[in-house]
Amino acid sequence: MNIILLSKEDLTDPGKRAVITGRRHKYIREFIKPAAGDELCVGLISGKIGTGRVIAIDDRSVEMEVLLDQDPPHPVSGTLILAMPRPIVFNRLLGHITALGIKKIVLVHSKRVEKSYWKSPVLKDENIKAQFVLGLEQAKDTIMPEVLLRMRFKPFVEDELPGIIKGTHAFVAHPKDATDVLPRGIKGAFTLVIGPEGGFLPDEVEALKRAGCRCVSLGERILRVETAVVAALSRLSYL
Repeated sequence: MNIILLSKEDLTDPGKRAVITGRRHKYIREFIKPAAGDELCVGLISGKIGTGRVIAIDDRSVEMEVLLDQDPPHPVSGTLILAMPRPIVFNRLLGHITALGIKKIVLVHSKRVEKSYWKSPVLKDENIKAQFVLGLEQAKDTIMPEVLLRMRFKPFVEDELPGIIKGTHAFVAHPKDATDVLPRGIKGAFTLVIGPEGGFLPDEVEALKRAGCRCVSLGERILRVETAVVAALSRLSYL
């Protein structure tokens, strides 16, 4: 935990004091072990970052005097469109995607996606938020991503995708039909589409290409979805 995230409910005197309980209190008390007067890195969800000076700490809570005067890291100018993975994989991915700075995730259906995946409890708002928080704590960020669920592939690709990719570099990771290798550290906004295990079917790839996506690969190796997502986002944003 590289930042202690605060919610508005934690603020007893808005912008000045906060009382922290639960998981965060346990972490502070057991791992950071601060004394009164020590300063910790804190941030308000959807707000600024700053410092929290410990006023008091006991077995129930931590009280801090907070100063929030810094902007969070700049978000990555990218949208990730992801065929709904196996729920256990998606749950792991949420924190990684958040830590990498992506603020918009669109989950789509495809013919290789099991319909039962859409009924998984990992898609409940409270779980998604919890995973986002873990990613933000890792990256010292405060801005929550958004997740859009699109359970019908064709209407999404035909009606929504052209608007999403307008003005961006748009790629679909599909090695079989790749005309190029995914570029490194591109300038400007991007849209990245990644399919399910086994990849998109040919008609789905053609639909994505008609919408304006370019087929690219990450090289000779065949990667799992969770590896491909992290590798591709890192390559586009940082390498």
